Formats: sequence, structure tokens, C-alpha cells
Amino acid sequence: MEPGTAARMGVQEIAKPITFAVLTTIVAFSPMFFVEGLMGKFFEIFPIVIILMLLFSLVESLLILPTHLRHGQPERKESPLPHVFVLVRPFYLTLFYADKWLHELQDNVSRLLRRFVEGVYVPLLKNALAWRYVTLSIGVGAIILTIGLVAGGILRFVFFPPVENEFVSAHLTLAEGTPVEVTDRYISLIEDSAVQLQNQLEGEMSGDDAGDETHVIRNIMAAIGEQPNAARAQQNAGGLTGSATSSHIGEVVLGLSPSETRNISGEEIVNHWRELIGPIPDVVELSFTSSLFNAGEAINIELSSPNPDDLQQATAELKRTVANYDGVMDVADDFRPGKQEIRLHVTPEGEALGITMAGLSRQVRQAFYGEEAQRIQRGRDDVRVMVRYPESDRRSLGDMENMRIRTPAGIEVPFSLAARAEMGRGYSNIRRTDRKRVVTVTADVDDAVASSNDILTDLTSSYLPSLMAKYPNLTYTLEGQQRNQQESVESLSFGFLVALLVIYGLLAIPFKSYVQPMIIMSVIPFGIVGAVMGHLIMGFAISLLSLFGIVALSGVVVNDSLVLVDFINRGRERAGEGADLHEIIRNAGVARFRPVLLTSLTTFAGLTPILLEKSLQAQFLIPMAISLGFGVLFATAITLILVPICYYILEDGLAFLARARNRLRGQVLESAEAVETPAS
Repeated sequence: MEPGTAARMGVQEIAKPITFAVLTTIVAFSPMFFVEGLMGKFFEIFPIVIILMLLFSLVESLLILPTHLRHGQPERKESPLPHVFVLVRPFYLTLFYADKWLHELQDNVSRLLRRFVEGVYVPLLKNALAWRYVTLSIGVGAIILTIGLVAGGILRFVFFPPVENEFVSAHLTLAEGTPVEVTDRYISLIEDSAVQLQNQLEGEMSGDDAGDETHVIRNIMAAIGEQPNAARAQQNAGGLTGSATSSHIGEVVLGLSPSETRNISGEEIVNHWRELIGPIPDVVELSFTSSLFNAGEAINIELSSPNPDDLQQATAELKRTVANYDGVMDVADDFRPGKQEIRLHVTPEGEALGITMAGLSRQVRQAFYGEEAQRIQRGRDDVRVMVRYPESDRRSLGDMENMRIRTPAGIEVPFSLAARAEMGRGYSNIRRTDRKRVVTVTADVDDAVASSNDILTDLTSSYLPSLMAKYPNLTYTLEGQQRNQQESVESLSFGFLVALLVIYGLLAIPFKSYVQPMIIMSVIPFGIVGAVMGHLIMGFAISLLSLFGIVALSGVVVNDSLVLVDFINRGRERAGEGADLHEIIRNAGVARFRPVLLTSLTTFAGLTPILLEKSLQAQFLIPMAISLGFGVLFATAITLILVPICYYILEDGLAFLARARNRLRGQVLESAEAVETPAS
């Protein structure tokens, strides 16, 4: 055809399926807008960028690209530039021969592609159509196998993949009130272990030719009295911001070389460092962080009980049980004993004399701290007059044993008769949720050894019910990473189901059918198979980012099948009734083979730089790119083979229903004739 006519007719033929293909892709990315939890805040920018790009690409493909194509292909010049143009001749010759080589390459690729279609794809499609039910069974078997890989734990699910950081830190927490000298001694011990680790890693690299810039541990920093790196990690996890300051806390931070230049991960460095440090006496908590982003603790169980003693005992038992699982480390709780204090108790004799706890504590406070008797005005200031024991009588705790307690009747009795005192620790803080006192047990899990989801499933199904039976009124909730995972996955799953319904409705509009959209959407589960296989090939666990990619994949993989089914329908319209459906389907597959293949290859090629990237910035995107890239590749084979098969099977079903309806109608007519014959 004339180029302008060809461009116009091409747009008319492809405009409707392309428009709805873009709309379905937009719908598939829309659930990311409504993901709840911490992850939703991070990734809500994705659909904004992608949807805008899709809309502009639709305008470009339907308006701008045909305008370029209407000019046709440029004519190939057979002879180079005349010799008179001496100055530009070398440059022109370079372009001329490059263009000639490019056209030869295009011709060779087209010839090989045609040979592949005619020699491989067409015979394969013929056999698949002839054995369509067996071929469909093989595809269903692949789906079942994929479900088994995930359900059997061969391919684990993690909420958020560990992202390599350029810092590794150890956070030390001792009992409240610990002098700074003691904290300094323990921090020095951790720092010495870090230096020992640095020397070991340097010794392993001594045989390398690399310079100092590739040393694994570049610097070591110690802080006493605060944990700035821990506060930053808590802020990344969506927790409280700010850094607490106290003499009983500290941390040691290791500055690492970039992840692209070292052959050891931050998690492996933490494991070696933990072994070198060993057990530390009197430590309340010693935790490590090596990931750039903290999505919450891998294990976070919040216990609640109105009885503080039961709550404390249940917390201790739960910590011991959690620590027994393989791969679990850094088990801790947020119950922090406070500073040393004196606890007063009224004796039975004191109760008999009418002494109450409030009266006892008030008299002890008046004796040692004082009671305000009056205020004297001195210029612009008030001077408080406090009445209390002389300084010589309130220097030691023994002075309290010598004081006398006044009864409500006005009689003074010795302190030892009215009360008793003992040393102990109070609470540094009391946490409540919904007015109930709670204590949280946290732990980290080595993903290479165990899965936090499997551990929590075992705890909630076997151990925690027995713990609640042992301590009445004890309840628990899963917080941290599990809570974020539940919020994000539930909202994403609901959005995914809504997106599928909207995609089905959009597909039903151009095809004017409620059945053909199911054929087009049949590629979605097979695309998920490709995404799972891609994670297995690349050695990645499935994560929330992978689910984002799978949701987006559902809108991408239907595009090729949409256009293919549209071509089959157009072929049937042109051929008319009675045409060979087998031949129409085969011709449609051949006609769409090249664009389907090129679409998938270019999509995968566009994602390849992310798949191969080693920098920190790309680690967030790799699981999503795996789902999209490998899902699209796998869906290509499904589109070219199983979509025609499903279309043929649908026609088999419709033909069977038509025969059954005709047979039933014939039986009804025969029955009616049998009833009318005697009357006639």
C-alpha cells in the first residue's frame, strides 16, 4: 500500500486493542496507590510515574508514530556521494556503509525469524491444537508445581529483602543506672572485637592485589550514652524518632566499603562479629543491624495481662522458647528494670495501729525530702521554707530505720514496728495498649537458616495457646514486621482482586463477550509461574516487592493475548461462517508472533540493567524487576501456545452446548408432536 494509507489502516486495525491494553496496564498498577502500612508510603510513587508514561506512550503510538511511518522507508542509495564533495566524503561513506550493514542485519534477522516461525512455531502450534487438552493439562501442572514450590518452603517468602548497608552497628543496653565507666568497659570490649574482626578480614584479603579502597571495614566508631544509629533504624521502620541519652546505653558502628567492591555481606560480618564478642554478663540487650532498611523486627510478639507478675513470667518463658529455634538471635524484650529504689511495706502490727501505705510513704518523704511549711516573699522571688530532718540524720539508709512513725491516734512508734523496707528495682517505663499493660518480645532471624513466618506459625499454633492456658487473661498480638506484612499484603490482595474485576470489565467491552476475557486473563497465572521461576533462577526469596511486580504483571501480560484474540476474531469475521478455525488461529499466531516476541524481549531487556545492578539503590527494585521480566518472558510462550488452545477449547465447549441445546429442543418437539397426534 501507499505509506500514508498503510499507516492509517494500521492505526485503525490496532487502535482499539492497544487502547484497552494500556488501560488494563494502568488498572494493574493502580492497587499500589492503596497499599497500607509502611510499604505503601514508600512505593506509592511507582504507579504515578508508570501511569503517566503509559498515557503518553498511548498518544505517541496512535498519533506521533503513524505520522512518522506515513513517510515510508527512505530509499537506499546505490552509489556513494560524488567525488566532488571531498570534505564530507569520508563521513558520508561511513554512514553509507553503516546503513548498508544495518539493513543487511535486519534482513538476516527477519529471514531467521521467518524460518523459525515456519519450521518450529507453526508445527508446534499445530500439534498443540491437535492435542489441546493434553497441552492445557501440562500448563495446569506447571501452576500446581509452582504452588508446591512456595507452599513447601523451597522458595521462601520474606516480607522485605535484606538490603546491603555500608554500616554495621552493635547496640548495647545495660541495666538502668549503670555507671558510665561500666558501659565504657563493655563498649571497649565490643570495639576490640571489631578491631579483631577487621584484622581477620584484612588477613583474608592480604593475597589480593586490591588497594586500601577495597578494605571491608574502613573505620570504627564508638558512642557511649546514646544510640544514634539505632534511632535512625527505628525511624526507618516507622517508629519513634530521636535518640535516647543515658549512661547505660552505647553502640559501636563499623563503616564498610561499598557492597559492589566487597565479597562478604553485612549479615556475614555481623555473624562473625557476634561470635568474637561472645556472651556479655549483665547485659539487658545486645542487638545488631546490617540492613539499610528496617521493616520491623522479624519476630515481635506483644503480650498483655492485667497481672504484672504473670506478664513478667510469661515473657521469660516465651523468650526461652523463641531462643530454642534455629536461626533465631538477639532475643530481647522491652521490659526494662529501673533504678535501685527502696520499697516500703506496712507490717501487720502497723496496720493494726491504723497506719496506711499512703501515710507511711508521706512521712518518709517529709523526713528525707521535706515538707513545705511556708513561702516568704523576697522582692520578686518566693523562698520556700522546708521542714525535714537535720542533714546528720538523713545521710544513710540506716537513718530511716531509726525514725519514728506517727499513727492516726498521734502515737509515735519505731519504724521497724510499723513498716519494713527492702531494696529493689522499679520500672523504667510501663507500656500500655488499649489501657492494658504490655511487654513486647522481639528477635531477629537469619533468613539463610530459617523463616520468621514458619517460626511464628509454629508458635501461634502450638506454644502460645498453651501459654495463655497457663496464665489466665494473657493475650498476645503480632507486631513489627508481621503487622506491616499483614497490613500491606491484605490491602494489596484486595486491590489485586478489584483490579482483576476491572480488567475483566474492560476486556468485555471491546470483545462484547463475557467468556473471551477469561481466555485473555488465563495468561495471568502462567505469568505468576514465570515470576516464581525467575526468583528461583536468580536466587531471591519472594518478598512484598515481588508481589508488587506480580500485580503489575497481571496488566502487562494480557496485552499480547488481547491483541492475539482480537486478530483471531478479525480473521473469523473476514473468513465468514464455515471457515476452518484451526487455520484462522494458526494464521493469527503467525501474524502476531513477531510483535509478541519483540514486546517481551524489549521489556526484559529494559529490566536487565536493574537485574544486574549491584548498587544499594537498585536492591529495592530487583525483586519487582524479576517478577516483571521473567513473568513476561514466560507469558510469551503461554500467549503464543495456550491462548490459541484456550480459544479452541472455548469453541469446543460452545459447539457442545449448541449440540446439546439442539438435541434437547428436538426431544421437546418430538414430545409435543406425540401429545398432539391422538387429538388430531
